[in-house]
Amino acid sequence: MAQQSTTVEVKILDKEYLVACPEEEQDALIRAARHLDSKMREIRAGGKVFGTERIAVMAALNTTHELLERDTMSDATSTLLRAMDNKLDGALGDGSGR
Repeated sequence: MAQQSTTVEVKILDKEYLVACPEEEQDALIRAARHLDSKMREIRAGGKVFGTERIAVMAALNTTHELLERDTMSDATSTLLRAMDNKLDGALGDGSGR
C-alpha cells in the first residue's frame, strides 16, 4: 500500500517552501523546519557568515556534528554523515570562491 503524500508549507528564514511529505510525518517535518530555521537565525545573528546558502550549509554542518556526537547512532548513519561533513568541509574549505 502506497503512502499518501501531501504538500506542507514551511518557512525558513522568512522564505516559504512547499515540501511533499507523507501525512503521518507532517509534524516531524514541521519540527525539523522550525529547528533548522532557529539554527540558521542563530548563525545569521552571529554576523560571521553571509548569504542564505552559506548559512544553510553551516547549519547543516552543525546539525551533522551534533548527530555524529550521539552514541545511539548506527555505524552506517555515522559513516554517511561523516562523508557528507567531509564533502561540505572541502567545498567550503578554500574560501576563495565568493
